[in-house]
Amino acid sequence: MRIGLSGTMSVGKTTLAKALGETDRFKDHSVQTERSKYLSNLGIPLNTDSTLQGQFVFLAERATELLQPNIITDRTIWDVCSFTLSAKSIDEFAKRAFTDSAMFLREYYDVVIYVDPRGVEIEDNGIRTTDLQYRRQIDTVIKMMLEEYPPKKLIKVEGTTEERILTILQNI
Repeated sequence: MRIGLSGTMSVGKTTLAKALGETDRFKDHSVQTERSKYLSNLGIPLNTDSTLQGQFVFLAERATELLQPNIITDRTIWDVCSFTLSAKSIDEFAKRAFTDSAMFLREYYDVVIYVDPRGVEIEDNGIRTTDLQYRRQIDTVIKMMLEEYPPKKLIKVEGTTEERILTILQNI
């Protein structure tokens, strides 16, 4: 089963992906987390603006993850497209063409888990932005994208990691 976690920055996607991978239900799944520091060191912008080239790198990571039959990943194509659509330096035609192309990959996800940011403080890890307005913008665009390009199965979670895991296990 291919499971992708979708949500804005600093909502606990990586923590949740790792915790899910430790459950008996998903012990045969590999857990893939984004390599933000590595990508930042390559010169790829990670925060409130991005480049088309950088977004293609992120999309390639997501496509590569989808080659694995049993995976839990802490990012999805919906996330990549939301950051692309929010980028000021990418023109509107390129944004739409990128998104329309990326969404051909959505059929490869068996389950997408939307992680709600309500009640979750932004953690400053020294890499991602702590701009609350930008976080809200990305969340709004992700929710719009999940409606416009719905996955096969969508599970929405909120609360503590334990509450989120319980919701997921009850809905898979």
